Amino acid sequence: MSSRRPTLDTVAREVGVSRATVSNAYNRPDQLSSELRDRILRTAAELGYAGPDPVARSLATQRAGAVAVMLDKGLSAAFSDPALSIMLDTLASTVDTGERSLVLMPGSSQGGGPRPSAVAAVHADVVVAYSLPNDAPAISAVLQRSLPLVVVDQPAVGASATLRVDDRGGARMAARHLVELGHRDIGILSLDLRAGGAAGPVSPQRIEAAQFQVTIERLRGYLEVLGRTPPIWEAPDSVREYGREGAAWLLRQEPRPTALLCMSDELALGALKAASDVGLSVPGDLSVVGFDDTPAAAWADLTTIRQDLLEKGRRTGELVLRLLAGTGPGTPVTLGVNLVPRASTSRVSPGRAALPG
Repeated sequence: MSSRRPTLDTVAREVGVSRATVSNAYNRPDQLSSELRDRILRTAAELGYAGPDPVARSLATQRAGAVAVMLDKGLSAAFSDPALSIMLDTLASTVDTGERSLVLMPGSSQGGGPRPSAVAAVHADVVVAYSLPNDAPAISAVLQRSLPLVVVDQPAVGASATLRVDDRGGARMAARHLVELGHRDIGILSLDLRAGGAAGPVSPQRIEAAQFQVTIERLRGYLEVLGRTPPIWEAPDSVREYGREGAAWLLRQEPRPTALLCMSDELALGALKAASDVGLSVPGDLSVVGFDDTPAAAWADLTTIRQDLLEKGRRTGELVLRLLAGTGPGTPVTLGVNLVPRASTSRVSPGRAALPG
């Protein structure tokens, strides 16, 4: 018996059909009768032939059959961050044809998305950049390869298909909601301003050097309504424990805030725990507003700004399919947001100074 590995031609000779017919049994089964396809697959199994080489097929078709998604954080974020996981789930459902996979590319420890060397090696037809900082080296690596690019949230890249959320408008809604309830002493729980994972109080210099456009836009929206810069604490990730830590710091400031603006629901849920830790009631002693409207926000009765995460994933998938079809990136897409008032906010408690007007 020959020790050579069986090939497509080996199976074709054994069955007595053409090479193309064997190929159709794997790639275009609708072109064959079920009896013929079964005979081909049975013979292939007996010969030890596992099917066409996917690498060879991709070289022949010039298609990798994969969509790469570049993340700023580690892979755990895809499962622990509800906003991201919901978006990814719908994106995958939209682009899935049974022959296409989603490749998640985690960010490096230095931030800025995946390492350029990883981008240079990835086998993908389209790349999705999810919430990377401005001037991310990973973006430059994608452009150097001339791969079609979809940017979700940030950064701004002129040659890409782009999907954004009205972050500044949503932040204005959140701040205006608290102002109209009479709150003056308001703290801000911010998402990361720069890559690298810093946590703590935010200085004017830190804001000036910010790299993440989503954080910048939400902060601008808050400040446009508040008219001043209140105490701000920066979280290195959208994680409840960071929200708890940051809220604990904000609640020690003088005057103590009567309300907190949180740039994600996960940070807001951590803030609720911080209030409970020091015996403050929500919303009696402290009002809290989140951003995203994840399922956990509804469960906690959290007032928040709703972005349609399912729509975000679906529209991202549609942009991917558009680029796969060879169509241009089109005009940038901006998804609207709305305020969802729930039980975590109320009018400022009696005895607290209210905003004039």
